[in-house]
Amino acid sequence: MSTTTFAPALVGHGKQGEGLSTLYHRLADVIQQSIDQGIFRAGEKIPSVRKASQHHRMSISTVLRAYLLLESRGVIESRPQSGYFVRARTAVPTVRAAQSDGPLLEDVDVARLMLSTLRAIQMDDAVPFGSPYPNPALLPCERIAQYANTQARRHSKGTMLDDLPPGNPAFIRQLARRYVGNGQQADPNEFVVTIGATEAVRLCLQAVARPGDAIVVESPSYYGTLETIAHLGMRAVEVATDSSGSIDMGELARAVSGQRIAACMLTANHPNPLGRQMPEEKKRGLVKFLTSRDIPIIENDEYSELYFGATHPASLKSFDTRGLVLHCGSFSRCLTHRHRIGWALPGRFRQQVEKLKFLSTLTTPANVQLALAEYLKNDGYDHHLRRLRKVLAQNANIMRSAVQRFFPAGTRTSTPTGGYVLWVELPKQANSLALYRDALACGITIAPGRLFGTTGQFNHHLRLNFSGDWTPATEHAIRTLGQMVSTSMHRG
Repeated sequence: MSTTTFAPALVGHGKQGEGLSTLYHRLADVIQQSIDQGIFRAGEKIPSVRKASQHHRMSISTVLRAYLLLESRGVIESRPQSGYFVRARTAVPTVRAAQSDGPLLEDVDVARLMLSTLRAIQMDDAVPFGSPYPNPALLPCERIAQYANTQARRHSKGTMLDDLPPGNPAFIRQLARRYVGNGQQADPNEFVVTIGATEAVRLCLQAVARPGDAIVVESPSYYGTLETIAHLGMRAVEVATDSSGSIDMGELARAVSGQRIAACMLTANHPNPLGRQMPEEKKRGLVKFLTSRDIPIIENDEYSELYFGATHPASLKSFDTRGLVLHCGSFSRCLTHRHRIGWALPGRFRQQVEKLKFLSTLTTPANVQLALAEYLKNDGYDHHLRRLRKVLAQNANIMRSAVQRFFPAGTRTSTPTGGYVLWVELPKQANSLALYRDALACGITIAPGRLFGTTGQFNHHLRLNFSGDWTPATEHAIRTLGQMVSTSMHRG
């Protein structure tokens, strides 16, 4: 095993009082220089976090943040149980080193940035404002796990097989009952159970479109949606949203008339990152407009249970009379993030979605489906949701007030009507990628706006997760972010 380390060590080379952020960036620059000079080549392992910590006499968390920065630049990559390795250079543009007083390049390897952001959230001392998931402490994950373990033990002799498409009948029956209870009709024979909403969306997209096709999305749009479209070789056509959180119908009409649109991929209820609920009449008009043109609508409705109002919002599926709305949902955002179970109601495309499910992942774990069915039947899901919505609504108000208090003048925020994320628009001279980098050095994660569009139009935006407990440490982190934004604007 190689014992090579980076030289020279950084200890003693900084100015007195040099901050963590400076050390973190200087270490990343030293490592990148070693790679640029050919000391470490593509595919070779670089020193472990612990070894680099000892050599440079830095804390492990400081070294880890340097490695995460290099990973977001696309310079190195993490391999589970093996360490960090030099990544092969490709033609894909990546985030590059930036001076503290200069802008970052606009071209970003979004997938690598997403991955490094998620890894940063897993650091024990990180403030997870950048997380795409709700606070696990708010969800009954352990209760679901107990049910799943009971089902596994009950069928430990091999009498239970994972369910083939469309899924477990008992689970599908509980899903259908849930929809009816929320005032929405659902045919049990239409459901196809999937491994999370991501698979449901992907299968529906493959059922209605082909590589090269154009797919309309609302803008800003969840980065997972944009990456799914890109991964399938399709092209996202971004259409702005209006003040109500609805897709702009005038701009949509121009997009549809100007080119062939294979499908629209939309979230009408509390989309990530805006968190706004589309008014019911606009939902009705949107479905009528698109279906009259035979354009399928892929609806991601996994946030609909997290509404702050008095009644469950209607889905786009509720207004579909021609089977052109492919409705997708999951329990990952409102019940358990550990057990990835989703579903699709694909309308006239059901047989194609079921076939694609069979050809891709074949089955979905039966014990988890049965566990969720038991929970829905016996454990007071509505009571859990009422408590969850109350906490999220309170946290949303607290977070908005804190941002308005601590961020510089000119900062604007969304007004979520559900969900657990806040969309923040900074003054135009601010750069959220630079803020992401500086915040990470202080143990604070954010989701930079660059992830939520394809052209860099949201470089002065960011998304914050407000589902965590509001503590003095949380407030301090928001205050720190606001100070960072102000400092960077004055420096610029």
